[in-house]
Amino acid sequence: KARMLKKIQICLCFFFVSGILYEISLLSGCFFSYMPMSKHFLTPEQVLNLGKSIIFLETTERLEPPPLVSCSVESAARIYQDRPIILFMKGLMNNTALDLNSSYAAFSLLSSMKNVFIFPLQMETVFQGTPLLQWYNQVVPEQEKNWVHVSSDASRLALIWKYGGIYMDTDVISIRPIPEESFLAAQKSQFSSNGIFGFPAHHKFIWDCMENFVLKYNGNIWGNQGPFLMTRMLKAICNLTDFKGTEDHSCQNISFLNPQRFYPIPYPAWGRYYKVWDKSPNFNHSYALHLWNFMNHNRKAVVAGSNTLAEKLYKAYCPTTYEDLIQNAELRDFT
Repeated sequence: KARMLKKIQICLCFFFVSGILYEISLLSGCFFSYMPMSKHFLTPEQVLNLGKSIIFLETTERLEPPPLVSCSVESAARIYQDRPIILFMKGLMNNTALDLNSSYAAFSLLSSMKNVFIFPLQMETVFQGTPLLQWYNQVVPEQEKNWVHVSSDASRLALIWKYGGIYMDTDVISIRPIPEESFLAAQKSQFSSNGIFGFPAHHKFIWDCMENFVLKYNGNIWGNQGPFLMTRMLKAICNLTDFKGTEDHSCQNISFLNPQRFYPIPYPAWGRYYKVWDKSPNFNHSYALHLWNFMNHNRKAVVAGSNTLAEKLYKAYCPTTYEDLIQNAELRDFT
């Protein structure tokens, strides 16, 4: 009996310890099991401090996320189900409460996803404790030619430096998880984008980027504080070479990811996303797809039933947004 009792005690101890380890491993996942309404009581800092956030920024004043923004956020929420997906919007007032009954359809759609959070973008708060605060207090937004882009370039650096995680532009559709923690995305050989990048909190490279942002600031040159900043900072510490195939490069513990990872369709050919393909590409070498919305001056959009590549991506990676798109089209036709 004593021997049997000892075996039972060992088994119980094993299950107890296993249970604790399991709970710890699911801590972040369990957080997202709450009802969606509970999210409205959380502050940005509380969510960001969970770590490994996927961060999106809207630095215009618009309050209704268009379908591509909604698709970008939804696709990230589906691919990274155990990570907070945060959309910061400049147009929201402080302490704006977003609920499921919002008059903006995209708010309701995105808020219903358990790991999606929508917060006001308070730049002065974001820049606190970074080299960017002094620049922000001195700059005059009304006199800036590219303020929407420049303020976004600055905000993404500060947020990733303070909290870590991955930043993505709002025209990026996620298709599989990015396995890297510290990475930049090559737009082409020897040239980095700043539309997607990821680093742990307080990484020296991002701090150096913020210092260079201020030191070399020129708001009249588009991209000077964005992709050109990332490229010149990477070149300062790495000997960049051309990509020969689909391999990635690495330097100073920073992965410089192949253009195929996010830019398999380069920006001069951006319109191909809105065309019908005889055979759709499989994007087997990609983690996400950048749809180059900045180039989309004619405002091409996904049209239900058009059979374009973009429509197929919506169907596969943001089906809720796509369903909403169809319903809105049917409503307009009815009206």
